[in-house]
Amino acid sequence: MSLIIVAVPEPRMCVTFTWNGKPVPVTVPPTFYPEQQINRQVEDLLAGILRPAGFRVVQAVLPKKLLAVHSGLGTYGRNNLCYVPGMGSFHRLVALCSDLPCPEDDWQEPKVMARCEKCVACLRHCPTGAITSERFLVRAERCLTFHNEKLSDVAFPVWIDPSWHNCLVGCFHCQTICPENRDFLDRVAEGPEFSSEETALLLEEALHDRLPPAILNKLEQFDMMEMLEFLPRNLSVLLTCDSDLS
Repeated sequence: MSLIIVAVPEPRMCVTFTWNGKPVPVTVPPTFYPEQQINRQVEDLLAGILRPAGFRVVQAVLPKKLLAVHSGLGTYGRNNLCYVPGMGSFHRLVALCSDLPCPEDDWQEPKVMARCEKCVACLRHCPTGAITSERFLVRAERCLTFHNEKLSDVAFPVWIDPSWHNCLVGCFHCQTICPENRDFLDRVAEGPEFSSEETALLLEEALHDRLPPAILNKLEQFDMMEMLEFLPRNLSVLLTCDSDLS
């Protein structure tokens, strides 16, 4: 029996919404898209290699970051993200299991990047104080990602400054400031573009059956359907902040 962990390079994606007559680019960080598509591609690739030898492989529901650092594929950053050489934190992890025998393994204790011992860039740049020097684990209850993955009828806590929001979902503050990601910041995937009318509909409607096929097709193409539950709420904050800065 073998556990397999694969890191796939994944850039941030830029989604463009038209608002007040102008295009507003919005970031979707790595790992928030396109999950199903990449998982299937990795599974199919490995199946094509192992099946002729008589072995099977299937996707596994496992703690991928922990598996990656235990295996030596990656190391933890101070921000609790997994960093892989040549990719930084801009990647997607895919876990699989196989009946391929594994006579030896490189299982090891989780490691933190040596650079993090003296670097506090992410700690200083996190606007919510989720990253602290008192402990390694981030304060999840303070992380923007924790708060912007909720349904559209849930209000943001009053202590969150609207200007802190920076992504359609998730947060990018600690990744953009990290020196380990410096060489990967210009890797951007072009996502869908939404007209003024489509943007207005997305702000108002979160239900699949109320959106026209043109919008649903774009969301499905870029594996963004799961974002519909909180997209109106998050997008509204981002567009309001953009209007305030104009």
